[in-house]
Amino acid sequence: MTYPPGPPYQPSFGPPSPYSAPPAPYGSPYGYVQPPPPASTSWQPERVDQVTGTGFGLVHLQVPPITSGAAIGSLVAGIGAILVSLAVFCFGLTGAEEGWGGWTAGAFTLLSVMACAGAVTLGVVARRQISRPPVPGRVRFTGRGLSTSGIVCGITGAALSVLALGLGLAVQLS
Repeated sequence: MTYPPGPPYQPSFGPPSPYSAPPAPYGSPYGYVQPPPPASTSWQPERVDQVTGTGFGLVHLQVPPITSGAAIGSLVAGIGAILVSLAVFCFGLTGAEEGWGGWTAGAFTLLSVMACAGAVTLGVVARRQISRPPVPGRVRFTGRGLSTSGIVCGITGAALSVLALGLGLAVQLS
């Protein structure tokens, strides 16, 4: 018996089983295997160094940039400072008539200022991390806009909290 050229011939007997492997691609009766997927775009060689005395080389891959975790944390802390400043407004004005608004607003103002300090600190750390010159084979960071937004949101939240505390105390004392 003569077999066709190519991969081993696999004869089939009867109708295909529902549990068998899917049909070969391209309508081939010989059971060709699918070609390997194309190379991923994220794994590109940056440079190749030859190992002296051998025919081998060392490939340095490009490392795709990632978003700085400190920048994300800065933005989250800044948004938290703004949300806490809304609580300062609510508790400061609501409790002003009963006498407890100033104390509660003061406690939440302290929390907002601490969140602001965290947002500004993380934002500055992230900006330093992002502005480092790229080194081949090392991780590069992005997220400059996130860190700037975190710093701005943190300062805005603290300023709103101090303003709300002053407003709450003014209403309570009048």
